Amino acid sequence: MATTTKTGAKTATKSSTKSKTGKMENSEFHEFFVDELKDIYWAEKHLSKALPKMKKAATSPELAAAFEKHTEETNNHIATLEQVFQLLDEKAQGKKCDAMEGLVKEAEGVIEDTDADTMIRDAGLILAAQKVEHYEIATYGTLVVFAQNMGHTDVAELLQFTLDNEKATDVALTEIAVNSINDQAAAE
Repeated sequence: MATTTKTGAKTATKSSTKSKTGKMENSEFHEFFVDELKDIYWAEKHLSKALPKMKKAATSPELAAAFEKHTEETNNHIATLEQVFQLLDEKAQGKKCDAMEGLVKEAEGVIEDTDADTMIRDAGLILAAQKVEHYEIATYGTLVVFAQNMGHTDVAELLQFTLDNEKATDVALTEIAVNSINDQAAAE
């Protein structure tokens, strides 16, 4: 492929050819994409260990059930990412995600800094969980677009399903907060 400069002269550019899997050969963008998949893979695995602790710390049975459901969904997200790696002919491995590590530490801080069996703790747990959801929504949203730009339509569809699920979880947490937890926390 050639590009034209302002003077009209043609210069050679690095070409990227797509293989049968849609993988862009010799592409730094593809390598960056895979690196970010490794980051969110680590993040999901780390979150899957934290959610049961958040469930145990929750006062509201409704919030505890939401954390249990999210744990199951997170395990499905891990399996989906493993499918994505397979489609890309890449090894499913994680790369430490500093953001998720920090978000989980914040959730642990909420548990440590609030009294057990209070709605204040539940309000804090929802806040911490929604921070996680927003991080995941931002990450999956970008990864979907990256996959689409590289022609990885099958990967984009899998990631879009996870993105939609993350958005639904965020809405569910908001509903729990607005319908009961926040009012009760304010009254404590």
